[in-house]
Amino acid sequence: MVAAINHPGDTARDSSRTDEFSVLVERPADMKRLTDFMLGAWKEAAVLDPKRVGLFGFSRGAYTGLVVIGGNPDFGALAPLCDRDGATTPKCQAIRDGLVPTEAAVHDPRIRAAVLADPPLYEGLFNRERLANVTIPILLWRSALGGDGVVPASVDTLEQMLPARPDFRIVPNSSHFSFLAPCPPKLAEAAPILCTDPPGFDREAFHSAFNDAAVSFFRKHLE
Repeated sequence: MVAAINHPGDTARDSSRTDEFSVLVERPADMKRLTDFMLGAWKEAAVLDPKRVGLFGFSRGAYTGLVVIGGNPDFGALAPLCDRDGATTPKCQAIRDGLVPTEAAVHDPRIRAAVLADPPLYEGLFNRERLANVTIPILLWRSALGGDGVVPASVDTLEQMLPARPDFRIVPNSSHFSFLAPCPPKLAEAAPILCTDPPGFDREAFHSAFNDAAVSFFRKHLE
């Protein structure tokens, strides 16, 4: 059974809070509520095994998953980045106003395995201490070229900082959006940035292997 959600204020149709700290704080809580619903109020909850819950996250979803499984982000660590770049985003303005979120991150120990792809890891957001509780099995993927705020070297650093070394895979000749499913023609025309891969990259062939790897990983660690 697969369940997916839209995060309020941070979706393709509603990006009203995409650049706010509130979204980064609420995303993990959204996922916990989803699991609460699936294992509780959902009408078919009885068919689910609460000991076999996995999580998949791509891009911001991968950041979200990292927090859900035990990561503790340090939002204050973004201050030097804002000062250096002179950024005027809502997050940077909140830092200047002393409004950095300090509440404890929301985790969910029911998640037993996670597949994370190309998380956007802002400089200093996590360190070894803040990842010390991330000990479940992880299949970590990164694109070769990054993009959309993802720097490949930052994912390499994450792999080194995790206390339990993940199954780490780099996709040759890929960019960040190569992890999105192959685009139908109308989407490719409307949003070429989401649908255009580096020359020679076969997104359909990659996703066939990518999907098989994810299913195999979950079957191995959630049996």
